Amino acid sequence: MRIADTIHQMTGDVPVEFVAYDGSRAGAPDADVQVDIRSPLALSHIAASPNTLGLVRAYVTGALEIVGDMYTALAALPALKLSAIPTDARVKLVAKLAGARLWWPTRPPREERRLRGGRHSMRRDAQAISHHYDVSNTFYEWVLGPSMAYTCAVYPNENATLEEAQYEKFDLVARKLALEPGMRLLDVGCGWGSMVIHAAKHYGVRALGVTLSANQAEWAQKRIAQEGLSDVAEVRHLDYRAVQETDFDAISSIGLTEHIGDANLASYFQLLYSKLRIGGRLLNHCITRPNNLEEARTQSFINRYVFPDGELLGPGRIISQMHDTGFEVRHEENLREHYARTLAGWCRNLDSHWEEAVAEVGPHTARVWRLYMAGSRLGFDRNMIQLHQVLGVKLDAQGRSFMDLRPTW
Repeated sequence: MRIADTIHQMTGDVPVEFVAYDGSRAGAPDADVQVDIRSPLALSHIAASPNTLGLVRAYVTGALEIVGDMYTALAALPALKLSAIPTDARVKLVAKLAGARLWWPTRPPREERRLRGGRHSMRRDAQAISHHYDVSNTFYEWVLGPSMAYTCAVYPNENATLEEAQYEKFDLVARKLALEPGMRLLDVGCGWGSMVIHAAKHYGVRALGVTLSANQAEWAQKRIAQEGLSDVAEVRHLDYRAVQETDFDAISSIGLTEHIGDANLASYFQLLYSKLRIGGRLLNHCITRPNNLEEARTQSFINRYVFPDGELLGPGRIISQMHDTGFEVRHEENLREHYARTLAGWCRNLDSHWEEAVAEVGPHTARVWRLYMAGSRLGFDRNMIQLHQVLGVKLDAQGRSFMDLRPTW
């Protein structure tokens, strides 16, 4: 049985051409996407995990190549299904795949490093964040662009560029927080300091950002100095739980909650609540599941290769916990279509720097990123994941919020 025909049967009638190392071809010959099975190692991984994970492992190792746009490929390819193959063909396939498993290793390719310590402890969180963010600042500059913003942008119109949308995102957060000159802002999980810089530069606030990534903190401090903002802006290599200052006028959390974990959600909001003055606002911006019915942890590929210990919660879970902590939630919105657009921009950036990226971080990491960003874009497009901004305020003892009757942003 020819290999390309076998894989084609497993995927069904999809607009993809399959090419294999045995010279076989199957599927749509004029398709925009081609799946190239380059070695028996691809069959080995598919045999060990006859589902999406097996296909992922084959791609990450380079035993399988996707020729064409990765998003288009993922949108076209379903999970591999042995049940879709007729019984007689399945017997031949099992024999072929069994041989592949015998002669080729089926151990997963290198994934995340082994994390030590209790789940979501300070020590283990530092390792998990370092795994993803301490890759290469140069690599991130290529992928993210000048804004160095690794979170969902907000597109003010259909024709806005990625940079314009990232500016709008930070400005929207600043407006929701009602920032004014002289205020004090804490940005937890601040990344490369983009929100810190935006708030200090455009709103005249004194901004402190904290991140568990040493690479991010170093890059951010240099950028702050270049912008001439060192007297009003600072980024520390520090866990948000170790911040000593209090009485902030506002707190922004942009892309941190995904790393907190469901078990720590209450203590997370309690700590942020304790850091705010009366009337202070919290803007929580994070990826969520579309509901509260599933387990909190992310899908296997993302958790294994991209965000170790990452957990996605439903928006209702987050809003309820904010209320239970003492915040009054005053506004909420879902920006999932914006994140799909953001990821499309990052994917284009990576493709335009592909050879440089492979040389900088290695083919394994570059392939993981190409796959993960295209897959995430598909997830937002199909409402498998969402992006929610939730605005809360710390009331005084009489229940006053000190907010305008209608939103001003």
